[in-house]
Amino acid sequence: MKENFTRLKWACYTTNITMSVVGNLSPLLFLTFRELYGLSFSLLGLLVLINFCTQLGIDLIFSFFSHRFNIPKVVKLTPVIAVFGLILYAVLPLLFPSVAYLGIVIGTVIFSASSGLAEVLISPVIAAIPAKDPDREMSKLHSIYAWGVVGVAVVSTVYLLLTPADLWFVLPLFFALVPLLSAVLFSQVRIPEMETPEKTSGALHLLKNKGIWLSVFAIFLGGAAECTMAQWASGYLEYALGIDKVYGDIFGVALFAMTLGLGRSWYAKSGKNIEKVLFLGAIGATVCYVVAALSPIPILGLVACAFAGFCTSMLWPGNLVVASNRFPTGGVFIFALMAAGGDLGASLVPQAVGVVTDAVAQNPSLLSFVEGLSLSPMKVGMLVGALFPLIGIPVYAALIKGKKKYEPSSK
Repeated sequence: MKENFTRLKWACYTTNITMSVVGNLSPLLFLTFRELYGLSFSLLGLLVLINFCTQLGIDLIFSFFSHRFNIPKVVKLTPVIAVFGLILYAVLPLLFPSVAYLGIVIGTVIFSASSGLAEVLISPVIAAIPAKDPDREMSKLHSIYAWGVVGVAVVSTVYLLLTPADLWFVLPLFFALVPLLSAVLFSQVRIPEMETPEKTSGALHLLKNKGIWLSVFAIFLGGAAECTMAQWASGYLEYALGIDKVYGDIFGVALFAMTLGLGRSWYAKSGKNIEKVLFLGAIGATVCYVVAALSPIPILGLVACAFAGFCTSMLWPGNLVVASNRFPTGGVFIFALMAAGGDLGASLVPQAVGVVTDAVAQNPSLLSFVEGLSLSPMKVGMLVGALFPLIGIPVYAALIKGKKKYEPSSK
């Protein structure tokens, strides 16, 4: 009798929505935290870094020690950890307002650990489910993440507009219902077996393959291209169009995420030839960054920011597909290593863009030179962001060139 994996798929989908919550809730609450607790922008920005560093730590642990874990049990525990983290995130600042930031950090570390586990384990779970077209199943999983970002941005922004700031804690408690649903769904399903290296030396042996490092670099560039625009789109729209930050969040975060979701949904429905999609996506993303940086017409910049979501939509999940196809025996190890590469690009490059933007703004001679070119510090930052999809073009071309090497023999 053929096993029905529908409930398992829904458990994975809701877990990816939880990742949308974890990755985007704190930035949407920054102004609220600043108003209520007097937190500096440096401390607020540190929450994002803590999130990424925690996830990266989980990625690295599973890259080398996945064989030491009971993978099915860890998968089922993942949403439970998220529920616990979101509750602490909401409740600790209320119970201990004098150390509210510490409470927020504790909650952040816990739910970020859950997100790191989900990033490492949910994709291989989907890959392990028998499917007619596994590439499209992977794209569908990641499209749900993007639609989750849209939902989180819209629900959070509207709620914060309509309620007093001191009721912010309702949001994480409300969003905790999503991983709670995941936990219920996972509790009633069997997790398919997934490949892991038998010991650490097995993982180290795989690292000698140059093709793996090309894939890791490819997803580093993909994560950088996607997350830099995702994090900077709102600020760009506020600066270029002069609109209120609230609407900048909606049109910046949500509009980018919407086109990101559309791109992944399109591939899930009818996409093929993933290496070519990556190559074309890198070209399109480069053009979008350059247009956003150089266009004197604000509405054109808005279109560029939005369309960048479509162009970068497959640069993360597509690279996961390529790596899993090329190194099928790597299993969880490959997904963990790829997650580490993507997280590194998603954390370092947006930060670097911010550093460059601040450096230009704070150096009078540089600022004068840039303004003489009819640019602004933020637009210079956008040009720096354009370097990463640009570098991706020859990298993804190399993936196309090496495709035949990894295709199964027809004999």
